[in-house]
Amino acid sequence: MTIEDKFAERLAELRIAKGVSARDMSLSIGQSAGYINNIENKKNLPSMAAFFYICEYLEISPQEFFEFDSKNPKKLDELIGYMKKIDDSQLDNLMGIVKGLIK
Repeated sequence: MTIEDKFAERLAELRIAKGVSARDMSLSIGQSAGYINNIENKKNLPSMAAFFYICEYLEISPQEFFEFDSKNPKKLDELIGYMKKIDDSQLDNLMGIVKGLIK
């Protein structure tokens, strides 16, 4: 799978998770109605500036966009923020819970 394929799939995944249509997203970031659809169909790639607008619209960082194995980077970032506030014992307990969920 090429980076273009991954980019298109990731954009669609994050857009759908946000619950917006490609058309609405395109218009919301100041582009033509088919802009996001063209990216998702691998007809175009966004400029760097447009990519930053896409990330801002999705409320994620550019780094989070490229974390292809993260299904919901916004929630993951929020969880990490909470985990930074707990002590080592609590982290160990949480680690046990997460390992149990993955099995």
